[in-house]
Parts: sequence; structure tokens; C-alpha cells
Amino acid sequence: MAYVLGIDLGTSSLKGLLVNPEGEIVYETSTDYPTLSPQAGYSEQDPQVWLDAMDIVLSRLVADVPDAKEQLAGISISGQMHSLVLLDEQRRALRNAILWNDVRTTTQCQQIIETLGEDLLAITKNTALEGFTLPKILWVQEHEPDIWAATKGFQLPKDYLRLWLTGEYHMDLSDAAGTLLLDVEKAEWSPLIAERFNLEIEQFPILVDSVGQTGVVKAGLAARYGFVQPVKVFAGGADNACAAVGSGVVKADIGMSSIGTSGVFLSMEDTAQKDYQGRLHLFNHAVPQQYYSMGVTLSAGNSLNWFKRTFAKALSFDELLAGIDEIPAGSEGLLFSPYITGERTPHNDANIRGSFIGMDVRHELGHFTRSVLEGITFSLKDSFNLMQSVANKEFSTIVSVGGGAKNRTWLQIQADVFNTPISVLKSEQGPGLGAAMLAAVGLGWFENLEACSERFVEVAEVIQPNRENVAIYEAAYARYQRIYAASKEVLMA
Repeated sequence: MAYVLGIDLGTSSLKGLLVNPEGEIVYETSTDYPTLSPQAGYSEQDPQVWLDAMDIVLSRLVADVPDAKEQLAGISISGQMHSLVLLDEQRRALRNAILWNDVRTTTQCQQIIETLGEDLLAITKNTALEGFTLPKILWVQEHEPDIWAATKGFQLPKDYLRLWLTGEYHMDLSDAAGTLLLDVEKAEWSPLIAERFNLEIEQFPILVDSVGQTGVVKAGLAARYGFVQPVKVFAGGADNACAAVGSGVVKADIGMSSIGTSGVFLSMEDTAQKDYQGRLHLFNHAVPQQYYSMGVTLSAGNSLNWFKRTFAKALSFDELLAGIDEIPAGSEGLLFSPYITGERTPHNDANIRGSFIGMDVRHELGHFTRSVLEGITFSLKDSFNLMQSVANKEFSTIVSVGGGAKNRTWLQIQADVFNTPISVLKSEQGPGLGAAMLAAVGLGWFENLEACSERFVEVAEVIQPNRENVAIYEAAYARYQRIYAASKEVLMA
């Protein structure tokens, strides 16, 4: 039976999923690698660790699934967004990659905003943030001129890994959209931005759709792993785009609520002509000719981790969450704002801080715990509301993934706060499965990603909103929305 291999190149590990045409995961493996922090605010990785990790994953694959040598038909890769790899004339990495979570580029972000003015949002559909790629390029130009003088191209992490596999120099549109160098609507590199920052657009990677073939595994590597037939390699996509594909978010009326350390609310868009004014990210999707909007809560699961570590260290998470279903919706007036490390959407304020509001003698540990879950969900509803108010979005369902999908009460809270049915996946594989689906469509196994999703993504359960709780949460959310301005006034006093 033929296989596709989906690779997820994350910040801390590389994971591989071997999938057959029925959408069954035949094999999975992963390997970790370190992140470097040479000084405060810096976050880097040696690109060689990604290549070494890929070698480990492929070596394990052919050892543990011998028929993969004959039956592996395609590979596609999901990768961490924004992180910058600079290349010399021989396409070798010139320095450590500067990662998405590196925050050294505040000055460069301001430079971009001042230089481009209204053109920034008009062309890229996003505002300048430290995580994006262009600010990192400008930082190297200023602080490492010798490195910049030797630079003849750039890649994002998964593209550098694919370059190693094929020898071909490409970037897909979903990752290119996170560089601040792409004209998102035209799906091409922006000559205006390149010119304004003295960049040679001829040295930029060749752009391709996420399902587009970018070559085959090089002969030397194919021989190394014993591949019998040419293994086609497809462009792949940004991790959030691939996570959406792998969760079945391939239609405009499906949203995704993803709760990890940070939180993401994401939806597919059929046009780039959405006037979010930078309050939401708007990127090209891994689904060809489509886009996705995305809001971010900086401390989603991180808020729950902080709360447990600070107030319930002796309890397990299961023990902490036990009994929260007995606490009424709205936590009897107790509100939590999850701004403990600042906030991204919709406020983009690094200095705001979190709070509990409305404490009284009735409130016990369970009230505080539930209010943390509710506050995180309210923060994600801020993004949900922007999509509804600006783009007139209507959602038939929202797919919940990550930590928010692992507790039944939290799933019900999401259904009630969003007033929308919440879908729970039978098997949550996220970006790796999304990458495998891109390869499956690229190979022609399916006509499009929607058809592939019907085979590869299975919903286990749908949680319906509780109408009484919906009304309670509408009132509680209205109070929550007033916390930011009040907190900012107090903090600035």
C-alpha cells in the first residue's frame, strides 16, 4: 500500500506521520532538539539540528516499516512560521536561525511601520510584529553586516529542510505570508517592499502553492534510505495553516479553537479583502487560492499552568479540574483576564497584565479554576467577534484542539461562550496530518483538500450550546470586555 509522510518541524521537535490512502496513521515518531538563547530576548536554532532530526525520523521509518522503502510516494512538511534562515551562494546556512519567538527586533518593527505607512496593511494585510521575518532581516543588516553581505537568499525552517531533501529553492504561500514581504492578495513577492528595504527580489525563493510539487528526494538521500521509487516532495505549509487542514478547517464556515501555551482562533477566508486593520492576522492558506484569519491569546494554557503552579501545586491537572462542572456558568461573578504576559488580539499590548475581578467570600478554588478557563475562552471570543463583525462570518461548527479539547466541561464552556457547536476530533494530529494531506492531494489521491478531509479527519463528538449558559456568558463577556481599558488605566496611573 502506498504511503505519504507528513513532517511537522516544530520549535522543540520534529515529528513524522506515515499515512495510507485511507487516512490511517501507520507509523509515527519524533525527536527533540535544543533552542539557543545567547542573551535575553534572543531565540535561535542551528538549522543543522533540523536536518539531523529528519535523518533520524527517516532512518527509523525505513527500519520499522520496511515496505516504506518501496511504497513511500510523497513527503510534505509543516513548519514553525517566520523563523529566518540566511543562505550563502551555495545555499548553506550562514548563521543560526532567528526564531519566531525572538523579540530583539522592536526597533526594526517601528522602522517598517514608519517606512511603509499605509502600504504595510494594504500589501501584507498584517502589522509589523517582532515575530515576523522582515524585522529579523533588517536586524541582521544593521548588526551583522558581514553576514548580510554574504547573504544570497533566505528560507523558513521547513523550506530549508525541503531544500536539503530536493536541492530546490522554494517557499509556499502560507509561510511567505508571514514574512511581511508578500503581497498577500496578488500572491507574489512585493517589489515595493523589497525596494524600500534594499532587498534583491530576484534572490527570494520561488513561490508555490502548498500542494505544489517542489522536486523529488535527491538521489544520494534516496539511496541512503533505500527508496526504490522517486519520492515526490510537496511544498507544505505554515504550522497554523497545516494544523487547520489537519483539523478539517477547509471550509469558510468552520472555525478552530486551539489552546496550547498560547491560544489561536482561526477561520478560513475566501478573499483577502477583509478590513481587519491588523487586529487579526490574515495569511494565505495552505488550501490553494484561499486565506485564513487568525487571532492569538498570548497566555491561554500558560494561564492555567501559572494558576496551578501558584495556587494548587500539589494537585494534578485532573484533580484541579475535578468538580468544576458543579460551579455555575460565570463562576458566580468571578472574572479572569488572561493578560499575564501581555496580550496580542485584539489589543496588541505587551504591557497589559491579568487580573481576577469580582472576588468575594463565596469563591473557592473551583470558582477560580473555572474562571481561568472562562477567561481564556473569552479572550478567544475577542477574535471570534472580530471575524463576525468585520467579515460577517457565520460558523456552523468550531473544531476544538489542544488543551481545551481534553476536558468535557471546558468543551461545554467553549460551546456556550461561542454559542456554536464544538466538534471534537477522534484523533488529533494537527500540523503533521495536515502536511500528509497536502502530499495526498499533491499526488492526486484526492481532487482537493475538502475531499481529503472527509477521509482523513474524523469527528468523534459534537458538543451543543446550553441555551441558559449562553445567556449567562453573554452578560459575563460584556463585563469581561470592559476589563482591558480599566486595567490599562490603573496600570498607567
